[in-house]
Amino acid sequence: MVKILLAGFNGSMGQKAITMINETPEFELVAVYAPSADQPASAYGLSDSVKVFNDLATIDSDADVWIDFTVPDSVYADTKFAIEHGYHPVVGTTGLTDDQEAELIKLSQQKQLGGLIAPNFGLSAVLLMKFAKQAAQYFPDVEVIEMHHEDKKDAPSGTALSTAKMIDEVRTPHEQGDSKETLAGSRGGDYHGIRIHAVRLPGYVAHEQVLFGGSGEALTIRQDSFDRSSFMQGVKVAVKNVKKLPELVVGLENLL
Repeated sequence: MVKILLAGFNGSMGQKAITMINETPEFELVAVYAPSADQPASAYGLSDSVKVFNDLATIDSDADVWIDFTVPDSVYADTKFAIEHGYHPVVGTTGLTDDQEAELIKLSQQKQLGGLIAPNFGLSAVLLMKFAKQAAQYFPDVEVIEMHHEDKKDAPSGTALSTAKMIDEVRTPHEQGDSKETLAGSRGGDYHGIRIHAVRLPGYVAHEQVLFGGSGEALTIRQDSFDRSSFMQGVKVAVKNVKKLPELVVGLENLL
């Protein structure tokens, strides 16, 4: 039995995670955390045995795994707390900087604690990133477009930024095009010459396409997540296997 503490349980992803945990016989939800949580467990439709916390400083649980679906502003402090207190973090919240990730990885090494930061738990998104990295070896001219719901807190998405980073590992750095912007930001964000465009519209969930251009040809790789439930298979894989990791790693592909 894997005992789980769910941070950000009252958000959209947190609610999907609760359903997944309850439907998985070998998982047990023992605690939840959200700064706004000020009611007993039953008020949130949870078993009375589930502890509810609204302050990191008060958390006291025998959980094995910490699932984090909070917000970008708090994910660093949350993950650091989890590692320091011996909880294996499974982090689906985006917004961590490279320096923050490096600090958390170093802390996990010191604690000899396995954990996972996943820019995306969707298997289609993980495969998109893998295929894009392969394609970039042959098509170095590339742009990324990501499309999400209007309430997403960060831009670009963690998945799009991770895609650009993976492409950058194999791509010769260079700027693409010499267009002069007549409206600031028209060419999108710039990651080492890779342009990233973020769309925020109602009706969307999570979508990404990577556009490659070559002499006389083009390649487009695209993935679409139409429902947040599609992410739960990846979360389940992570929770089942995170203890096997020697330290905190980035990317669900490390467990596939």
